[in-house]
Amino acid sequence: MPLLAVTRDLSPAFEQCQLTHLARQPIDLARARAQHAAYQRCLASLGCQVERLPAGDSLPDCVFVEDCAIVLDEIAVLTRPGAPSRRLEVPAVEAALRPYRPAVHIAAPATIDGGDVLRIGRTLYVGLSTRTTGLAIEQLEGLVGPFGYQVVAVEVRACLHLKSAVTEVAPNLLLVNPAWTGDWVRAFDRLEVDPDEPFAANALRVGDALVYPCAFPGTRARLEARGLDVRPVDVSELAKAEGAVTCCSLVFEAS
Repeated sequence: MPLLAVTRDLSPAFEQCQLTHLARQPIDLARARAQHAAYQRCLASLGCQVERLPAGDSLPDCVFVEDCAIVLDEIAVLTRPGAPSRRLEVPAVEAALRPYRPAVHIAAPATIDGGDVLRIGRTLYVGLSTRTTGLAIEQLEGLVGPFGYQVVAVEVRACLHLKSAVTEVAPNLLLVNPAWTGDWVRAFDRLEVDPDEPFAANALRVGDALVYPCAFPGTRARLEARGLDVRPVDVSELAKAEGAVTCCSLVFEAS
């Protein structure tokens, strides 16, 4: 089954992005676009068919498509992002996903960002963050439970999204920043980030490879020491907008 990667171009308003945990810095938009293009080429090199959506000119955060949907094998759950300015991003992502999955929706007043949802097998771990509410987690459980998924609410500390703190880098192997996660991660084999690289826990697994920021050489060395195939990309300008490698695509089997 071919892999599809849905991405979205950067908005000319990108510098007006939402920020929660970082101070605002100048962003080089041309460099950010070049980095995003290289990221898409990396996805293509790993066998993904990249479907690029046009940017929303007045949607500063639209490049971060992960927050708009949770794509499972059977359905696509369209989110209701926690930042009100981001809710207008969802229709374009829904239109891109409808040829591949039936769509269901999280309903107001609940809010959830896709970056707070970590799928491990048939379990969805969902971070209770500033963007994701308990009501949304209850709705998500009702939507995905009939397909055999379990939903588990977990703590998020001092970071934007759950996947800022933990991602799965190999079957049942988690890359974690232990300062930002709860005790639930102890049930898994874990690889901790380099202590000098607190933002290094976000990696995008595509097949047997990891798309990974080149900004974290210490953690990259730990990943490679475990025998993992790391494909470094420069996302330094995107990181100024609290973006990371999982944020910029929705990767799934195009069934």
